Amino acid sequence: MKTAKKVILIAVIFLLLIIGSSCIVITQENEYTLIRQFGKVDHVVSEAGISFRIPFIQTVDKLPKQTLLYDLSASDVITGDKKTMITDSYILWRITDPLKFAQTLNSSIANAEGRLDTIVYNATKNIISSMSQEDVISGRDGQLSAAVMESIGDSLDQYGIELLAFETKHLDLPSDNKAAVYERMISERDNIAATYTAEGNSEAQIIRNTTDREVTVMISEAEKEAEILIAEGEAEYMRILSEAYADPSRTEFYSFVRSLDAIKITMTGDNKTLILSPDSPIAKIFY
Repeated sequence: MKTAKKVILIAVIFLLLIIGSSCIVITQENEYTLIRQFGKVDHVVSEAGISFRIPFIQTVDKLPKQTLLYDLSASDVITGDKKTMITDSYILWRITDPLKFAQTLNSSIANAEGRLDTIVYNATKNIISSMSQEDVISGRDGQLSAAVMESIGDSLDQYGIELLAFETKHLDLPSDNKAAVYERMISERDNIAATYTAEGNSEAQIIRNTTDREVTVMISEAEKEAEILIAEGEAEYMRILSEAYADPSRTEFYSFVRSLDAIKITMTGDNKTLILSPDSPIAKIFY
């Protein structure tokens, strides 16, 4: 009897330990804990630590709290100018409302990824279908991602999900028409460059013509002013001479000076001999 009682006591203690341990729920830093009662979420534990549940009545589900990455499948899209392109992208997302997530997606990450795949692909397709192929290619540096994020907006709130980022890994042309499209784009760029060059040359010629005309006008004005100054100087010179010769007391002196100037101009080179006739006006200054 004593042995049987001991066995029963040990069994009861062991059972109590099992039941007690099943009551304890441990929530980690990177997860949410959902306590379900008869299949319905009773409450959510968002903070890390220890909580409790009712054994056999309540069950436990775990959902990730950290940022998750989902790699979308590569898909064909059609641009606004009816050109086919291949897009390969990925998203970063996280669960912000575990209760909504459980109610709408049945606490399934796979269900969430399927819903994200559809929503993000549709947004990408709609954005690219409103852009030309050239704009799509030039928008790979962030403009396309921003447009897709804006298009999705807060539509994922109903699932308790937040979309953190959309990035394009690969956005290119199908291999069969890639070379032709690139050649066309290069040709268009060459035409644009030629147009800019022609416009630049035209503007440069206009500037040169305007500058040459302004320089010609300035030179003409300067020559005109110079001629006026020369004429005024000569007039002043003639006036001074006229006044000098008009005064009898100065006439003889100025005649003497001008005769000396004439002799100075005549006596050039090594020969300094001056031969004058007696009736020369210059000879008269010596007697």
